[in-house]
Amino acid sequence: MCLAISAKYGDVPSVDIVVWSELPTGAGLGSSAAYAVCLAAALLMVCGAISCPLQEGESTARWTEEELTLINSWAFRGEQVIHGNPSGVDNAVGTWGGALRYQAGKITPLKRVPTLRILLTNTKVPRSTKILVAGVKEKILKFPAIMNPVLDSIDAISQECQSVLEAMPAHPSPEHYPVLEEFFDINQHHLNVLGVGHPSLDRLCQVTASHSLHSKLTGAGGGGCGITLLPPDTSPLAVEAAKQDLCACGFECWETKIGAPGVTLHSCSSLSAQVLHVLAQS
Repeated sequence: MCLAISAKYGDVPSVDIVVWSELPTGAGLGSSAAYAVCLAAALLMVCGAISCPLQEGESTARWTEEELTLINSWAFRGEQVIHGNPSGVDNAVGTWGGALRYQAGKITPLKRVPTLRILLTNTKVPRSTKILVAGVKEKILKFPAIMNPVLDSIDAISQECQSVLEAMPAHPSPEHYPVLEEFFDINQHHLNVLGVGHPSLDRLCQVTASHSLHSKLTGAGGGGCGITLLPPDTSPLAVEAAKQDLCACGFECWETKIGAPGVTLHSCSSLSAQVLHVLAQS
């Protein structure tokens, strides 16, 4: 990427690049895309292909829509180097943030979506996306009359979920969360029907259900990670108890948010002490 950007926009100056991440690698969470997006933004900025958006006194800043499009295009090339034939979803989410709709290869950013609290759980069960996708395709070809309605229902869930998410910022209501929880449950059942479930994911759903929380797999399935929705009225004690029970199963948990901003330039003063320590050690 460095050589290609230099060839197109002029030499990238001599730089030291230090990478620090809280994302686990190889867990289907888009760590490679996050890396590619940040690397593309940094290289494009230091060679002058995009501006430095940070003004004096600001702690963070983001680039223009045109510049984000350029960052995304180069990040996608980075993903191609790593994965060969990526969908482009992960680097697009990393670039623009928020929520995106992906259908038939077309990526559309959703406007005005809420930031949702979730519990992200890694079952630590390895899986092969290629094998799982092949298994789903085989089922569809073998039982089209059964499987195609399942896919139609998953599509309908996605559309209904989009409508709820877009309605939430304009008309905040506690009633939205039970609807999202039902979507989680229905979608997880459908994914099991498609054959991408796993006993570890079933266990994850059972454990969180015992704390009145709702979960589903994320990524390719067959193990990997699951997400648990944490409505605003979820007590800290319930979250902590769920995390302890999940860890007792051998899983790893993080409380985080989805719908956050995408790639952002930070001033040194805005960085956490942990990150500054890592940078100082490099």
